[in-house]
Amino acid sequence: MSPHNAPRLESLGKVHFIGIGGVGMSAVARIMVARGVPVSGSDAKDLPVMADLAAAGARIAVGYAAVNLADAQTIVAGSAIREDNPELAAAREAGLPVLHRSQALAATMGDDTVVTVAGTHGKSTTTSMITVLLRAAGLDPSFAVGANIPAIGVNAAHGSTGIFVAEADESDGSFLNYRPRIEVVTNVEPDHLDYYGTAEAVYQSFDRFTALLPADGLLVACADDAGALALAERTKARGNTRVLLYGTSEASDIRLDDGGPGQVAVSTRDGARYGLSLQVPGRHNALNAAAAFAVALELGVDPATAADGLAHFSGASRRFELKGTVRGVRVFDDYAHHPTEVRAALTAARSVAGDHNVHVLFQPHLFSRTREFAAEFAEALNLADTALVLDIYPAREDPIPGVTSQLIADHLTGGGRLVGSEDAVRSLAEAAVDGDVVLTVGAGDVTAYGPRIVEALRA
Repeated sequence: MSPHNAPRLESLGKVHFIGIGGVGMSAVARIMVARGVPVSGSDAKDLPVMADLAAAGARIAVGYAAVNLADAQTIVAGSAIREDNPELAAAREAGLPVLHRSQALAATMGDDTVVTVAGTHGKSTTTSMITVLLRAAGLDPSFAVGANIPAIGVNAAHGSTGIFVAEADESDGSFLNYRPRIEVVTNVEPDHLDYYGTAEAVYQSFDRFTALLPADGLLVACADDAGALALAERTKARGNTRVLLYGTSEASDIRLDDGGPGQVAVSTRDGARYGLSLQVPGRHNALNAAAAFAVALELGVDPATAADGLAHFSGASRRFELKGTVRGVRVFDDYAHHPTEVRAALTAARSVAGDHNVHVLFQPHLFSRTREFAAEFAEALNLADTALVLDIYPAREDPIPGVTSQLIADHLTGGGRLVGSEDAVRSLAEAAVDGDVVLTVGAGDVTAYGPRIVEALRA
């Protein structure tokens, strides 16, 4: 289904979500309920967000059964739902329309001014920054993000203004289902090759993404990233929309530079300069902030107000998130699952640790990604003083012969190695001393290790 014939919200009728407890699915359901759509949903487990949705007016079931569909007229199925799911099978048999989450979200956006954030890395953080900034500036956008925003307490909400800010996921091509007027592209690198097959196919998909922009639209792209810059140049060459660059290079329209100790600043083309007070560390987050600043200006926010608004952003869930401090050791968790993201997370950890040590526990995500980037992962992990690697988190993939975490461990230096679960927690708790930073990294269940390391440090 192309974005130009995506369904209208009013045409959906009663909507049933299969897998409603997922972070992306619950986001769409939450906004639909707020916009007056009759919503029902189910999930295999009784997740906390389901109680919130029930309190908002959704009909919720735990466990999958055909009877849960009741009188639903449109079905939204999560990406993890298998074809033999009893609810999906019943919906297909009944001839009900089955939408991808992104199609349902596109319908929810209606005629709002849509801001979509895409890129291989930084989508959730940048989308969250834009949302927090706009709210601080007195605008009240609707938003849907792939991670909880601690400063707001949710990952999605229906706003009172006609602005909709959404994370746009390129992993399965679903970012092509939206009708954006403003697009942010943080970076473009080969990833999700299990879906795309080749790097060239990734680049072509981003070209199709920018082609969605209308004549009065705007592409906001990072000049510091070769892939995003090349995309911007190709978009300019087509001549059908405006392009604005942000970054540290001379080519940037919104230029990021040093604002003094612990601060960064942005300069505009007219020479005006604004300091940004950021609560989140790392150059990558400063770049994300510059992108958010650019979007705010496009939406009519006063530059000084926009700069001040960024101070309200305290991070996104699982994006360099502090899990605890014990005996002077700070334990953070990060969702990084691509070598560039791992490098950015460890660079941020190094800036926080100062002269002290950084210890990382990394869990590779997907066999295919590990096969493609084993050496690059190791190169990034070698920035740490201690680098421990868990077995691969398979997610949606079956094992690939010969592909294990040992492919990464073989390239680690300084005693970096493959570890089991208990050994990982004990080793990190023993290695870390006052002032050190411990970082758990990956898109799988490695996030559960942070609290365990905190407890082990207390022992």
